Amino acid sequence: MNRGIYIIANDKVTDQAIALLNSIRLYDKHTPIVMIPYDDNYHSIAEILHQHYDVNVYEDLEFIKRLSQTLHDTFGGKFFARPNQFRKQACWFGPFDEFLYIDTDIVVFEKIIENLNYLQNNDFICCDYQHLGGIKNVFTQKVFEDNIFTEEEVKDIFNGGFWASKKNLISEQELYNIFTECAAHPEYFDFSEKTSDQPIINYMLLKRIPRRFNIVRRIGKAPGNWAGTPHFQTQGDFLFDPTVNQPLQYLHWAGIKIQPGCPYWQTWEHYRNLNPALPTANIPVPVQKTKLQRTLDNVKNNLRQLKTKF
Repeated sequence: MNRGIYIIANDKVTDQAIALLNSIRLYDKHTPIVMIPYDDNYHSIAEILHQHYDVNVYEDLEFIKRLSQTLHDTFGGKFFARPNQFRKQACWFGPFDEFLYIDTDIVVFEKIIENLNYLQNNDFICCDYQHLGGIKNVFTQKVFEDNIFTEEEVKDIFNGGFWASKKNLISEQELYNIFTECAAHPEYFDFSEKTSDQPIINYMLLKRIPRRFNIVRRIGKAPGNWAGTPHFQTQGDFLFDPTVNQPLQYLHWAGIKIQPGCPYWQTWEHYRNLNPALPTANIPVPVQKTKLQRTLDNVKNNLRQLKTKF
């Protein structure tokens, strides 16, 4: 069985990608890894990751262009905050029979590919507690009103930054059909906090993939993994979740800017700087905004949300 890991990156997230790859290769020297270019500005990070971590660029770049163009033709240019996030859907058609997709704002604390063992009895796996927050950032109440999903079904919603499945489980045409279904009903999706691809991926999961499993539902549960969680304990090079008495499998800074002062900054900085062959990260300490600047930012954000609605 051909297994591997996909990431999506460009030169803008160079430091994040290095931190992620340092953590993966610390525990796993050999699992093949493929980078899906987020946009055309990826050549510098591709060279770094290939030279130091044996990461290859996704071969079928024409498919990625076709996917991006179809997405634009289906939704238009203003539907998503970050439409290129959908390029991760190239995972279904790449070289790996079984694959794990990981966002670059993650570091791992184990041989993470071994989670694919859950695919022996499932077609799709994730590993997060997103469902405990309800349907926010995924769906609106309209999905219940129109009987699109049940309350029980939406307990399987997940964060789109870490998931695994099998090649060709979704066909290219079926992917486009899903885009079309979703574009016809934007009222079903919660894009209020600019989650981009996550609502659509969740819709596809619930509609098309019945054999799914969230690892946090295993016997004995599983540790949390969101960097916004305050109670994780630092133990050497990894973190520990005292609520389940287990070390974290990975940490995800979803929705959090990785910079000095952010949650678990020292953990991220440690993994970013593990490779002595690469310069250390030089991320400036953020300048504290005045009360007036924060107020103006809030006004700008509110105006942007109004434009999105109308």
